[in-house]
Amino acid sequence: MAQKKGMFLTLEGLDGAGKSTHVPWLVQELSRRAINVLNTREPGGTQLGEQLRQILLNQPMTLKAETLLMFAARAEHVETVIKPALAQGQWVLCDRFTDATFAYQGGGRQLGGEAVNALEDWVHPDLQPDCTWFFDVPLSVARERLARSRDLDRFEKEGADFFERTRAAYHERARQFSARIRVVDSARAITDIQTELAEQVDVLLTRWRSG
Repeated sequence: MAQKKGMFLTLEGLDGAGKSTHVPWLVQELSRRAINVLNTREPGGTQLGEQLRQILLNQPMTLKAETLLMFAARAEHVETVIKPALAQGQWVLCDRFTDATFAYQGGGRQLGGEAVNALEDWVHPDLQPDCTWFFDVPLSVARERLARSRDLDRFEKEGADFFERTRAAYHERARQFSARIRVVDSARAITDIQTELAEQVDVLLTRWRSG
């Protein structure tokens, strides 16, 4: 009997939206349901990807270079980590994926979607998340949270206009792919958010087991 393919779950949102708070909790919830889950992130997830992450977050560069490096890290990640894990029946929980490139480079940096679409079609034409949680907060909330956190990387240091465009691009993606992208009001109490996520995890698990 062929191995059942795992589910690919991604988390998206502005810097400061609070999504990273829920990653370890989601891993725990999936493990509690006897799901073998791989937790990873973008850019990153591989030795090469983590090296590119440091460059992307800290070194100034042109928009073309930034977008190509994002997809270089993603290409390595998809082929050496994500696809093999899914093929072995693991669920993959990834902090950011290509929706982030549409939002940050396509929207925030005003590249537009055409180039990102072309790179997506080249790098992972046969792979999309089964479910994406978009953690959404007003920009003022995100900025306040960032101000209380660690030293900021070069993306986090961008101005309000950049983040408003990025958030708008995320919302456009959520409208375009409403069956896949669940918008999570991340300004609520953490316990309320996790109750909602737990219900959605149960739905995904039922779908996976019956598929």
